[in-house]
Amino acid sequence: MLTQIGINAKKAERVLMTAPRELRDRALKEIAASLRREADFIITENAEDIFAAKANGMSESMLDRLSLDKGRIEDIATAAENIVSLPDPLGRVLSGEVRPNGMKIEKVTVPIGVIAIIFEARPNVTVDAAALCLKSGNTVILRGGKEAINSNKAMVRVMREALARVGLPADCIQLVEDTTRDSATALMKMNSYVDVLIPRGGAGLIRACVENSTVPVIETGTGNCHIYVDKDADLKKAVSIVYNAKTSRPSVCNACESLVIHEEIAEKALPLIKKALDEKSVTVHGDERCASIITDVVPATYEDYAKEYLGYEISVKVVSDIESAVEHIMEFSSGHSECIITENYTAANYFTSSVDAAAVYVNASTRFTDGGEFGFGAEIGISTQKLHARGPLGLPELTTVKYVITGDGQVR
Repeated sequence: MLTQIGINAKKAERVLMTAPRELRDRALKEIAASLRREADFIITENAEDIFAAKANGMSESMLDRLSLDKGRIEDIATAAENIVSLPDPLGRVLSGEVRPNGMKIEKVTVPIGVIAIIFEARPNVTVDAAALCLKSGNTVILRGGKEAINSNKAMVRVMREALARVGLPADCIQLVEDTTRDSATALMKMNSYVDVLIPRGGAGLIRACVENSTVPVIETGTGNCHIYVDKDADLKKAVSIVYNAKTSRPSVCNACESLVIHEEIAEKALPLIKKALDEKSVTVHGDERCASIITDVVPATYEDYAKEYLGYEISVKVVSDIESAVEHIMEFSSGHSECIITENYTAANYFTSSVDAAAVYVNASTRFTDGGEFGFGAEIGISTQKLHARGPLGLPELTTVKYVITGDGQVR
Protein backbone atom coordinates (compact mmCIF):
# COMPACT_ATOMS: atom_id res chain seq x y z
CA MET A 1 0.00 0.00 0.00
CA LEU A 2 2.74 2.47 0.93
CA THR A 3 4.69 1.59 -2.20
CA GLN A 4 1.65 2.41 -4.33
CA ILE A 5 1.23 5.70 -2.49
CA GLY A 6 4.87 6.47 -3.31
CA ILE A 7 4.37 5.59 -6.98
CA ASN A 8 1.28 7.78 -7.14
CA ALA A 9 3.14 10.66 -5.50
CA LYS A 10 5.97 10.50 -8.04
CA LYS A 11 3.50 10.48 -10.94
CA ALA A 12 1.64 13.47 -9.53
CA GLU A 13 4.94 15.24 -8.89
CA ARG A 14 5.71 15.38 -12.60
CA VAL A 15 2.45 17.23 -13.20
CA LEU A 16 2.55 19.54 -10.21
CA MET A 17 6.17 20.64 -10.61
CA THR A 18 5.31 22.30 -13.94
CA ALA A 19 1.83 23.53 -13.00
CA PRO A 20 1.60 27.34 -13.35
CA ARG A 21 1.02 29.48 -10.31
CA GLU A 22 -2.48 30.32 -11.48
CA LEU A 23 -3.52 26.66 -11.36
CA ARG A 24 -1.92 26.04 -7.96
CA ASP A 25 -3.63 29.14 -6.54
CA ARG A 26 -6.97 28.11 -8.03
CA ALA A 27 -6.61 24.75 -6.31
CA LEU A 28 -5.97 26.45 -2.97
CA LYS A 29 -9.06 28.62 -3.37
CA GLU A 30 -11.13 25.55 -4.20
CA ILE A 31 -9.76 23.73 -1.16
CA ALA A 32 -10.73 26.64 1.10
CA ALA A 33 -14.22 26.83 -0.36
CA SER A 34 -14.67 23.06 -0.08
CA LEU A 35 -13.61 23.01 3.57
CA ARG A 36 -16.27 25.60 4.35
CA ARG A 37 -18.94 23.69 2.42
CA GLU A 38 -18.05 20.41 4.09
CA ALA A 39 -17.59 21.83 7.60
CA ASP A 40 -20.49 19.85 9.06
CA PHE A 41 -19.15 16.60 7.60
CA ILE A 42 -15.66 17.28 8.96
CA ILE A 43 -17.00 18.18 12.42
CA THR A 44 -19.05 14.97 12.50
CA GLU A 45 -15.95 12.91 11.73
CA ASN A 46 -13.91 14.89 14.25
CA ALA A 47 -16.52 14.11 16.91
CA GLU A 48 -15.69 10.42 16.54
CA ASP A 49 -12.04 11.19 17.23
CA ILE A 50 -12.95 13.30 20.25
CA PHE A 51 -15.18 10.54 21.65
CA ALA A 52 -12.41 7.96 21.32
CA ALA A 53 -9.79 10.33 22.73
CA LYS A 54 -11.89 11.05 25.84
CA ALA A 55 -12.47 7.32 26.33
CA ASN A 56 -8.71 6.81 26.21
CA GLY A 57 -8.07 9.51 28.81
CA MET A 58 -6.52 12.17 26.57
CA SER A 59 -5.57 15.31 28.51
CA GLU A 60 -7.59 18.49 28.17
CA SER A 61 -4.72 20.33 26.48
CA MET A 62 -4.34 17.58 23.87
CA LEU A 63 -8.10 17.43 23.35
CA ASP A 64 -7.95 21.12 22.58
CA ARG A 65 -5.39 20.45 19.85
CA LEU A 66 -7.59 17.73 18.38
CA SER A 67 -10.93 19.54 18.46
CA LEU A 68 -12.52 21.16 15.42
CA ASP A 69 -15.52 23.44 15.20
CA LYS A 70 -16.78 25.83 12.52
CA GLY A 71 -14.58 28.62 13.82
CA ARG A 72 -11.45 26.52 13.59
CA ILE A 73 -12.37 25.17 10.17
CA GLU A 74 -12.89 28.75 9.03
CA ASP A 75 -9.43 29.60 10.35
CA ILE A 76 -7.95 26.62 8.50
CA ALA A 77 -9.71 27.63 5.27
CA THR A 78 -8.59 31.25 5.67
CA ALA A 79 -4.99 30.12 6.18
CA ALA A 80 -5.16 28.20 2.90
CA GLU A 81 -6.56 31.28 1.15
CA ASN A 82 -3.85 33.49 2.63
CA ILE A 83 -1.22 31.32 0.98
CA VAL A 84 -2.69 32.27 -2.40
CA SER A 85 -1.60 35.89 -1.97
CA LEU A 86 1.97 34.99 -1.07
CA PRO A 87 4.67 35.28 -3.74
CA ASP A 88 5.31 32.22 -5.86
CA PRO A 89 8.35 30.50 -4.34
CA LEU A 90 9.17 28.75 -7.61
CA GLY A 91 11.23 30.04 -10.50
CA ARG A 92 13.00 32.75 -8.51
CA VAL A 93 16.48 33.49 -9.81
CA LEU A 94 18.57 33.70 -6.66
CA SER A 95 21.79 34.55 -8.43
CA GLY A 96 23.24 34.60 -11.90
CA GLU A 97 26.31 35.52 -13.82
CA VAL A 98 27.86 35.28 -17.27
CA ARG A 99 31.14 33.39 -17.19
CA PRO A 100 34.20 34.54 -19.14
CA ASN A 101 33.45 31.87 -21.75
CA GLY A 102 30.00 33.38 -22.36
CA MET A 103 27.91 30.80 -20.51
CA LYS A 104 25.06 32.18 -18.40
CA ILE A 105 24.59 30.38 -15.06
CA GLU A 106 21.46 30.97 -12.98
CA LYS A 107 20.50 29.54 -9.60
CA VAL A 108 16.72 28.97 -9.66
CA THR A 109 14.25 27.80 -7.00
CA VAL A 110 12.38 24.54 -7.72
CA PRO A 111 10.19 22.13 -5.74
CA ILE A 112 11.83 19.58 -3.46
CA GLY A 113 9.62 16.85 -4.94
CA VAL A 114 7.74 14.45 -2.66
CA ILE A 115 7.47 15.49 0.98
CA ALA A 116 6.30 13.09 3.68
CA ILE A 117 4.97 14.52 6.93
CA ILE A 118 4.45 12.44 10.07
CA PHE A 119 2.41 14.27 12.69
CA GLU A 120 0.24 13.70 15.72
CA ALA A 121 -3.17 14.90 16.92
CA ARG A 122 -3.34 18.22 15.07
CA PRO A 123 -5.95 18.11 12.28
CA ASN A 124 -5.09 21.68 11.20
CA VAL A 125 -1.64 20.41 10.21
CA THR A 126 -3.32 18.23 7.59
CA VAL A 127 -4.51 21.25 5.62
CA ASP A 128 -1.65 23.62 6.43
CA ALA A 129 0.93 21.11 5.25
CA ALA A 130 -0.98 20.14 2.13
CA ALA A 131 -1.61 23.77 1.16
CA LEU A 132 2.02 24.80 1.60
CA CYS A 133 3.25 21.82 -0.37
CA LEU A 134 0.74 22.53 -3.14
CA LYS A 135 1.78 26.18 -3.44
CA SER A 136 5.46 25.20 -3.52
CA GLY A 137 4.90 22.54 -6.18
CA ASN A 138 5.50 19.54 -3.94
CA THR A 139 3.33 16.46 -3.68
CA VAL A 140 2.72 15.39 -0.09
CA ILE A 141 2.23 12.13 1.77
CA LEU A 142 0.53 12.75 5.11
CA ARG A 143 0.73 10.29 7.97
CA GLY A 144 -1.21 11.52 10.99
CA GLY A 145 -1.76 9.84 14.34
CA LYS A 146 -4.57 7.45 15.17
CA GLU A 147 -6.16 10.06 17.45
CA ALA A 148 -7.16 12.19 14.45
CA ILE A 149 -7.66 9.53 11.78
CA ASN A 150 -11.32 10.27 11.06
CA SER A 151 -10.72 14.02 10.92
CA ASN A 152 -7.73 13.54 8.63
CA LYS A 153 -9.55 11.19 6.28
CA ALA A 154 -12.41 13.67 5.98
CA MET A 155 -10.22 16.68 5.23
CA VAL A 156 -7.98 14.80 2.79
CA ARG A 157 -11.04 13.55 0.92
CA VAL A 158 -12.33 17.12 0.64
CA MET A 159 -8.95 18.39 -0.59
CA ARG A 160 -8.45 15.58 -3.12
CA GLU A 161 -11.88 16.21 -4.61
CA ALA A 162 -11.05 19.92 -4.85
CA LEU A 163 -7.82 19.16 -6.73
CA ALA A 164 -9.65 16.98 -9.22
CA ARG A 165 -12.20 19.70 -9.87
CA VAL A 166 -9.52 22.18 -10.96
CA GLY A 167 -7.63 19.65 -13.09
CA LEU A 168 -4.73 18.63 -10.86
CA PRO A 169 -4.05 15.01 -9.85
CA ALA A 170 -5.80 14.10 -6.61
CA ASP A 171 -2.61 12.24 -5.69
CA CYS A 172 -0.82 15.53 -5.12
CA ILE A 173 -2.23 14.99 -1.60
CA GLN A 174 -2.34 11.50 -0.08
CA LEU A 175 -3.01 10.16 3.40
CA VAL A 176 -1.52 7.04 4.93
CA GLU A 177 -4.58 5.58 6.66
CA ASP A 178 -2.59 2.88 8.47
CA THR A 179 -1.71 4.53 11.79
CA THR A 180 0.37 1.68 13.19
CA ARG A 181 4.04 2.21 14.03
CA ASP A 182 4.90 -0.05 11.09
CA SER A 183 3.57 2.46 8.57
CA ALA A 184 5.61 5.29 10.08
CA THR A 185 8.75 3.15 10.09
CA ALA A 186 8.19 2.11 6.48
CA LEU A 187 7.66 5.71 5.40
CA MET A 188 11.02 6.61 6.94
CA LYS A 189 12.69 4.12 4.56
CA MET A 190 11.00 5.11 1.29
CA ASN A 191 14.05 6.73 -0.30
CA SER A 192 12.95 5.71 -3.80
CA TYR A 193 9.82 7.84 -3.54
CA VAL A 194 10.21 10.40 -0.74
CA ASP A 195 12.68 13.29 -1.00
CA VAL A 196 12.37 14.66 2.52
CA LEU A 197 10.58 13.72 5.74
CA ILE A 198 9.24 16.29 8.22
CA PRO A 199 8.09 15.08 11.65
CA ARG A 200 5.76 17.31 13.62
CA GLY A 201 4.86 16.29 17.13
CA GLY A 202 6.33 15.36 20.48
CA ALA A 203 9.90 14.61 21.38
CA GLY A 204 9.44 10.85 20.97
CA LEU A 205 8.16 11.12 17.41
CA ILE A 206 10.87 13.53 16.35
CA ARG A 207 13.61 11.45 17.93
CA ALA A 208 12.30 8.28 16.25
CA CYS A 209 12.39 9.95 12.83
CA VAL A 210 15.86 11.42 13.30
CA GLU A 211 17.30 8.14 14.56
CA ASN A 212 15.56 5.70 12.21
CA SER A 213 14.88 7.48 8.93
CA THR A 214 17.02 6.86 5.87
CA VAL A 215 15.04 9.59 4.09
CA PRO A 216 16.55 13.04 4.82
CA VAL A 217 14.77 14.65 7.79
CA ILE A 218 14.04 18.29 8.57
CA GLU A 219 13.91 18.19 12.34
CA THR A 220 11.14 20.20 13.92
CA GLY A 221 11.65 20.74 17.60
CA THR A 222 9.86 20.44 20.86
CA GLY A 223 9.30 23.74 22.61
CA ASN A 224 10.90 24.17 26.01
CA CYS A 225 10.57 27.93 25.58
CA HIS A 226 11.97 30.29 28.23
CA ILE A 227 11.12 33.82 29.26
CA TYR A 228 13.83 35.70 31.17
CA VAL A 229 12.62 38.65 33.25
CA ASP A 230 15.65 40.94 33.55
CA LYS A 231 16.31 43.28 36.47
CA ASP A 232 15.44 46.19 34.15
CA ALA A 233 12.14 44.71 32.99
CA ASP A 234 8.89 46.63 32.81
CA LEU A 235 6.73 44.66 35.25
CA LYS A 236 3.49 45.34 33.42
CA LYS A 237 4.99 43.92 30.24
CA ALA A 238 6.45 41.00 32.15
CA VAL A 239 3.13 39.94 33.67
CA SER A 240 1.24 40.30 30.41
CA ILE A 241 3.83 38.46 28.29
CA VAL A 242 4.33 35.56 30.71
CA TYR A 243 0.57 35.14 31.16
CA ASN A 244 -0.03 35.11 27.41
CA ALA A 245 2.89 32.85 26.57
CA LYS A 246 1.95 30.30 29.22
CA THR A 247 -1.84 30.27 29.22
CA SER A 248 -3.22 31.43 25.85
CA ARG A 249 -2.74 27.92 24.43
CA PRO A 250 -0.50 25.81 26.64
CA SER A 251 -0.63 22.71 24.42
CA VAL A 252 1.41 24.21 21.57
CA CYS A 253 5.16 24.21 21.03
CA ASN A 254 5.59 28.00 21.25
CA ALA A 255 4.05 28.21 24.73
CA CYS A 256 6.33 29.28 27.57
CA GLU A 257 7.38 26.34 29.74
CA SER A 258 10.15 27.95 31.80
CA LEU A 259 10.46 31.29 33.59
CA VAL A 260 13.87 32.68 34.55
CA ILE A 261 13.95 35.79 36.69
CA HIS A 262 16.67 38.13 37.98
CA GLU A 263 16.96 38.10 41.77
CA GLU A 264 16.89 41.91 41.98
CA ILE A 265 13.37 42.03 40.58
CA ALA A 266 12.08 38.66 41.74
CA GLU A 267 10.41 39.88 44.96
CA LYS A 268 8.36 42.42 43.02
CA ALA A 269 7.74 40.42 39.85
CA LEU A 270 7.02 36.91 41.09
CA PRO A 271 3.91 37.75 43.19
CA LEU A 272 2.43 39.69 40.28
CA ILE A 273 3.17 36.91 37.79
CA LYS A 274 1.87 34.25 40.19
CA LYS A 275 -1.37 36.18 40.70
CA ALA A 276 -1.93 36.27 36.94
CA LEU A 277 -1.07 32.58 36.47
CA ASP A 278 -3.42 31.65 39.33
CA GLU A 279 -6.31 32.74 37.10
CA LYS A 280 -5.61 29.59 35.07
CA SER A 281 -4.49 27.47 38.05
CA VAL A 282 -0.96 27.13 36.71
CA THR A 283 1.27 24.90 38.85
CA VAL A 284 4.65 26.48 39.59
CA HIS A 285 7.73 24.26 39.89
CA GLY A 286 10.34 26.54 41.45
CA ASP A 287 13.71 26.62 43.15
CA GLU A 288 14.25 27.52 46.82
CA ARG A 289 14.51 31.25 46.13
CA CYS A 290 11.21 31.18 44.25
CA ALA A 291 9.54 29.27 47.10
CA SER A 292 10.74 31.88 49.59
CA ILE A 293 8.90 34.62 47.68
CA ILE A 294 5.59 33.02 46.64
CA THR A 295 3.44 30.21 48.06
CA ASP A 296 2.19 26.92 46.60
CA VAL A 297 5.49 26.18 44.86
CA VAL A 298 6.35 22.59 43.95
CA PRO A 299 10.12 21.99 44.37
CA ALA A 300 11.67 21.97 40.90
CA THR A 301 13.80 19.05 39.75
CA TYR A 302 16.30 18.85 36.92
CA GLU A 303 13.62 17.13 34.87
CA ASP A 304 11.22 20.02 35.46
CA TYR A 305 13.63 22.49 33.90
CA ALA A 306 14.00 20.24 30.86
CA LYS A 307 10.30 19.44 30.46
CA GLU A 308 7.84 20.51 27.81
CA TYR A 309 4.72 20.49 29.99
CA LEU A 310 2.12 21.18 27.27
CA GLY A 311 -0.29 22.14 30.04
CA TYR A 312 -0.86 24.53 32.92
CA GLU A 313 2.54 24.05 34.56
CA ILE A 314 5.72 26.15 34.50
CA SER A 315 9.22 25.92 35.95
CA VAL A 316 10.83 28.93 37.66
CA LYS A 317 14.52 29.66 38.25
CA VAL A 318 15.83 32.75 40.07
CA VAL A 319 19.30 33.82 38.89
CA SER A 320 21.88 36.36 40.03
CA ASP A 321 22.65 37.94 36.65
CA ILE A 322 21.92 37.80 32.93
CA GLU A 323 24.93 35.58 32.30
CA SER A 324 23.49 32.96 34.66
CA ALA A 325 20.12 33.31 32.93
CA VAL A 326 21.66 32.60 29.53
CA GLU A 327 23.64 29.69 30.95
CA HIS A 328 20.48 28.15 32.42
CA ILE A 329 18.51 28.67 29.21
CA MET A 330 21.18 27.16 27.00
CA GLU A 331 21.45 24.11 29.27
CA PHE A 332 17.77 23.33 28.93
CA SER A 333 16.70 25.05 25.70
CA SER A 334 15.23 22.98 22.89
CA GLY A 335 16.36 25.66 20.44
CA HIS A 336 12.81 26.76 19.65
CA SER A 337 11.93 30.22 21.06
CA GLU A 338 13.46 32.22 23.90
CA CYS A 339 12.55 35.67 25.25
CA ILE A 340 14.01 38.46 27.36
CA ILE A 341 11.89 41.14 29.00
CA THR A 342 14.00 44.21 29.62
CA GLU A 343 14.22 47.95 29.01
CA ASN A 344 18.02 47.71 28.93
CA TYR A 345 19.37 47.92 25.38
CA THR A 346 22.71 46.37 26.31
CA ALA A 347 21.02 43.43 28.06
CA ALA A 348 18.74 42.84 25.08
CA ASN A 349 21.69 42.79 22.69
CA TYR A 350 23.63 40.42 24.93
CA PHE A 351 20.65 38.07 25.14
CA THR A 352 19.88 38.00 21.42
CA SER A 353 23.52 37.41 20.50
CA SER A 354 24.17 34.81 23.22
CA VAL A 355 21.05 32.67 23.06
CA ASP A 356 21.11 30.05 20.29
CA ALA A 357 17.53 29.40 19.19
CA ALA A 358 15.41 29.55 16.05
CA ALA A 359 13.55 32.60 17.40
CA VAL A 360 14.79 35.05 20.04
CA TYR A 361 12.39 37.70 21.37
CA VAL A 362 12.79 41.01 23.15
CA ASN A 363 9.64 42.11 25.02
CA ALA A 364 7.19 39.92 23.09
CA SER A 365 5.44 36.62 23.68
CA THR A 366 6.98 33.41 22.37
CA ARG A 367 3.51 32.57 21.03
CA PHE A 368 4.36 34.56 17.91
CA THR A 369 6.65 31.81 16.59
CA ASP A 370 4.18 30.76 13.95
CA GLY A 371 4.16 30.85 10.16
CA GLY A 372 1.01 32.94 10.00
CA GLU A 373 2.31 35.48 12.51
CA PHE A 374 5.60 35.72 10.60
CA GLY A 375 3.75 36.49 7.38
CA PHE A 376 4.30 33.05 5.81
CA GLY A 377 0.59 32.24 5.55
CA ALA A 378 1.07 29.02 7.49
CA GLU A 379 3.86 26.67 8.39
CA ILE A 380 4.54 22.95 8.44
CA GLY A 381 6.49 23.13 11.67
CA ILE A 382 9.22 25.01 13.50
CA SER A 383 12.64 23.75 12.50
CA THR A 384 15.18 23.77 15.31
CA GLN A 385 18.02 22.42 13.19
CA LYS A 386 20.54 24.60 11.40
CA LEU A 387 20.90 23.02 7.96
CA HIS A 388 18.57 23.92 5.09
CA ALA A 389 15.92 25.63 7.21
CA ARG A 390 15.49 27.09 10.69
CA GLY A 391 12.38 28.54 12.33
CA PRO A 392 8.90 28.38 10.76
CA LEU A 393 8.92 26.19 7.66
CA GLY A 394 7.09 28.30 5.12
CA LEU A 395 7.10 28.35 1.33
CA PRO A 396 10.75 29.32 0.71
CA GLU A 397 11.92 26.48 2.97
CA LEU A 398 9.94 23.96 0.89
CA THR A 399 12.03 24.62 -2.19
CA THR A 400 15.48 23.64 -3.31
CA VAL A 401 17.55 24.96 -6.23
CA LYS A 402 18.79 23.90 -9.60
CA TYR A 403 21.40 25.58 -11.76
CA VAL A 404 20.26 26.48 -15.27
CA ILE A 405 23.17 26.98 -17.68
CA THR A 406 22.68 28.54 -21.08
CA GLY A 407 25.47 28.32 -23.61
CA ASP A 408 26.14 28.88 -27.29
CA GLY A 409 28.15 25.82 -28.24
CA GLN A 410 30.82 26.06 -25.53
CA VAL A 411 32.88 22.91 -24.95
CA ARG A 412 35.49 22.10 -22.36
